[in-house]
Amino acid sequence: MNVIATLPLENCPALVLNADYRPLSYYPLSLWSWQNAVKAVFLDRVNTLCHYDRTICSPTTSFQLPSVVSLKTYVRPPTHPAFTRFNVFLRDGFSCQYCGDANDLTFDHLIPRSKGGLTTWDNVVAACSSCNLRKGGKMPDEARMWPNLHPRQPTVYDLHSQGRSFPPNYLHESWQDYLYWDIELEP
Repeated sequence: MNVIATLPLENCPALVLNADYRPLSYYPLSLWSWQNAVKAVFLDRVNTLCHYDRTICSPTTSFQLPSVVSLKTYVRPPTHPAFTRFNVFLRDGFSCQYCGDANDLTFDHLIPRSKGGLTTWDNVVAACSSCNLRKGGKMPDEARMWPNLHPRQPTVYDLHSQGRSFPPNYLHESWQDYLYWDIELEP
């Protein structure tokens, strides 16, 4: 395929929306590579809502790259997000729940595993390494360390809402009508 335009292809991801025109995910933002977006268009799995000013050509056709696509079939989001390190950090705003530091985050078990604590939403918080070491195997009262927010299982909506607090470094102008961050897009 020949390529017409100046924007590098790797800088042409497509924003992927569910059939209800909401992003599948805010953090990480639901994006497909240009190759996957073009494949989905040709397989008739998506509707193209916006295009880049970028065209790719084959010997018989030219094709404008999609910048926003929506799935033709609604994907029901999970009601309970998976318990993962990333989701715990996202729930806790990527900051230590004891001192607020955002560097070198780890898991901290409020009730230490050595005292029967489980690795669950209600017992784990994000903690920087130094706070985690300082608390050690002690209970919060023993260590005199209490998390800023009481840990709980978030909903998918909670994680989407929290994810909007962390806009990505790159947002194409065509995505603006589909994303809800209080920021200005760079030209």
